Amino acid sequence: MDTLKTRRTIRRYRRQDIPATLLNDLLESACRASTVGNMQTYSVVITRDAARKAALAPAHFNQPMVQTAPVVLTFCIDLRRFSRWCEQRKALPGYNNLEWFVTGSIDTLLAAQTFCVAAEEAGLGICYLGTTTYNPQPIIDALQLPELVFPITTITVGYPDETPSQTDRLPLEAVVHEEYYHDYTSEAIDRLYADKEALPENRQFVLENHKETLAQVFTDVRYTKADSEYFSKALLEAMTKQGFFTA
Repeated sequence: MDTLKTRRTIRRYRRQDIPATLLNDLLESACRASTVGNMQTYSVVITRDAARKAALAPAHFNQPMVQTAPVVLTFCIDLRRFSRWCEQRKALPGYNNLEWFVTGSIDTLLAAQTFCVAAEEAGLGICYLGTTTYNPQPIIDALQLPELVFPITTITVGYPDETPSQTDRLPLEAVVHEEYYHDYTSEAIDRLYADKEALPENRQFVLENHKETLAQVFTDVRYTKADSEYFSKALLEAMTKQGFFTA
């Protein structure tokens, strides 16, 4: 529990390889994660080769850790393997649809997070790359993902070469609802976000971006509506190309 409460994202890694035995052991732990119907609708692509990491880097906006981490793991929804098994056993699969894309996402992320917990307990550092769903098609191409296989998250992993400060989190009452969902009043929003807004680094973000509030930094600079719509369109196109939502 203490490890979970003190965890932090690691973006700088020592030049030390991760032994295959350790990585495989961690992945075996990840495969014990909960899964819908015991189907394990995910696959993990391990990237160690420098050239292949370089090919992935642009899809992740060339964040340095993609190429400096000893290992990059791409966790993918995989409805292909289960569908192939069904077909070879005289069963008719029907998993090329939204329901199973969501189900596959759940399976994949449960496995990914279980891997991360195990990796951090083993002394490794990890960083989730949210850019995976921004640019899925270049990742699909670089990793040669076939139909019904889709990248959902990427994790860089290695031995930490930094001890960054923990990022802030909202208080527990902001995310936990007793018995039913309690909608947020204006007063509650002010109270729950007060500490975040008061942090010196967040005040600096507001000043640097010439905004009035921290919320405007998110909506106008970091995660704009225009960008979200652009990436949503690319995501849907890639999902369709990979065989989901076909008639």
